[in-house]
Amino acid sequence: YNNEIVSWQLSERNDLKLVKDTIKQLEGKQFAKNALIHSDQGFQYTTKAYEKQVKEDLQIIGSHSRRGNCHDNACIECFFSHL
Repeated sequence: YNNEIVSWQLSERNDLKLVKDTIKQLEGKQFAKNALIHSDQGFQYTTKAYEKQVKEDLQIIGSHSRRGNCHDNACIECFFSHL
């Protein structure tokens, strides 16, 4: 609801390990009921391992951008352009 970045990590590769390690930083944090984590539809975010980590381990709801619509991720894309 406030576009706050609550975990982040840098890597030389944008792979499943990077995503899982970043999500792991959220363990133990308190989230509002029905909290969302939003991503694009990259292969890292559509795996069963990611889905399990988000739904079962963190008990938050995964959300994906619509295919081919960069406006769904406008706030983070803006951040990346400055990074």
